[in-house]
Amino acid sequence: MTDRPLDLDHLVPDTMPAPFAAYSHGVVVRAGSDMVFCSGQLGIGADAHVPEDAEAQAELCFENVRLILAACGMDFANVVRINAFVTDRAHMRPYMAVRDRLFPQPAPASTLMIVSGFTREEFKVEVEVVAARA
Repeated sequence: MTDRPLDLDHLVPDTMPAPFAAYSHGVVVRAGSDMVFCSGQLGIGADAHVPEDAEAQAELCFENVRLILAACGMDFANVVRINAFVTDRAHMRPYMAVRDRLFPQPAPASTLMIVSGFTREEFKVEVEVVAARA
């Protein structure tokens, strides 16, 4: 594993509308980088507790992602793409508050979708990421 800085370009062309929130339209990862594709993580703690509110679930989603990234020597600074899913429009702001706090500018590429539900009814948020390291 290397500590070389990751060679990235965050793409926010001035020839198109700016992002609606804290994300980049695209991120270029140069060849030769290690990449991690993290499966979707739900808002459940190590104790199997699922909090009621969407913000607490988002915190746990990102904590689970953090643990996966740490297992290979990466952290949130290595994240180049986030895909997130919420089960109601009301859960968007709480999710985005957590994401925006954890990912400073330039932000990763990101997609947020409203879905009808997950495998268990109590889940409100799911997060998956792609991370890269030089």
